Amino acid sequence: MAAYPDGVPCWADAALPDVEAGKRFYGEVFGWTFDESPAREYGFYTNAFLDGRRVAALAPKSDGRMPTVWSVYLAASDARATAERIREAGGRVIMEPLRVGPHGTMAVAADPSGAVFGLWQAGEHTGFEVEGEPGSYAWTEVYTRDKEAVDPFYESVFGFGGFDLPDASIDFRTWSPAGEKAGPETAIGGRSVISSAMPAEMPAHFLVYFAVADCDGTAEHIARLGGRITREPFDTPYGRMSVVSDDQGAVFAVIALADDQ
Repeated sequence: MAAYPDGVPCWADAALPDVEAGKRFYGEVFGWTFDESPAREYGFYTNAFLDGRRVAALAPKSDGRMPTVWSVYLAASDARATAERIREAGGRVIMEPLRVGPHGTMAVAADPSGAVFGLWQAGEHTGFEVEGEPGSYAWTEVYTRDKEAVDPFYESVFGFGGFDLPDASIDFRTWSPAGEKAGPETAIGGRSVISSAMPAEMPAHFLVYFAVADCDGTAEHIARLGGRITREPFDTPYGRMSVVSDDQGAVFAVIALADDQ
């Protein structure tokens, strides 16, 4: 697969206390298989595969204080230049661009409201090898309480075209890549506002979605495996979805995309 355009979500990984337990959980939920011998030099970072195609990764937490979390990476053709734009736009670079052998260059940043995301400048590792199929990445969105700072941040750093959904039940803005007409048809992610219905302690964050064939059945399976359903399945114009967490506490969403129903 060719390198992704700047700003397009191109990869996702989960930082977990127990990667072996994560392999069992996600293998059961999504049918993933994994690297047999992840390299020590890359912190035992473990790629996940769906039918032999790379879909995500699991990584052991190097520090117990780190959150157990799914992270999304946005493509950057020049990670250092993107990191500089992040600073200029009011964000923060948490980890400076770092070369990961021949695979590519990564960085970690936060937007002005504190939502953390990664940057990935592709080398041999170009990102997802499949998307939108059951068991693979489907979508991402950032949740924030400060849309006035966050909207211009992403649109300045990545050139996104923003489009406010007119009939949505929540305050939601989609992002389209630079050069595309802004709107749901070209959207690659979006921004949602954290409402008063959500816990007051909830920080700004990205939510990663994975496609499934059966939302309700997958959510129930996750609960049986020791995970948790944090938002029961519900219908949207784009498919039936649920917010869940794995058996170690990493939160993600599953969605049966409308075209697959």
